[in-house]
Amino acid sequence: MRGAGAVRLAVLGFVLACAPAKAAGDKALGEYLSAECTSCHQSSGKQVGGIPAIIGHPAEQFVALMNAYRERQRDNQVMQAIAARLSSEEIAALAAYYESLKPNP
Repeated sequence: MRGAGAVRLAVLGFVLACAPAKAAGDKALGEYLSAECTSCHQSSGKQVGGIPAIIGHPAEQFVALMNAYRERQRDNQVMQAIAARLSSEEIAALAAYYESLKPNP
């Protein structure tokens, strides 16, 4: 391969090598951050009143929901405020932590 094709291939390889890998959330960080969540969401994994259970929630859905609150696409002032101050890394960590837990029977 010569010329422009070789340059494009080299650039693509460089970009891929430098791109951050999609890292799974840090469960230990998620556990640390979870104290605020459990003040409303039950640690048993059961829904109480209008507050949904988050224990065992699939990580991808958890992240999508938190991002929807952060972008004010879902209506709940408390969750909007909480999601707005969490970084993407912190949301991923919470998602990994809650996905790893199993609800109590």
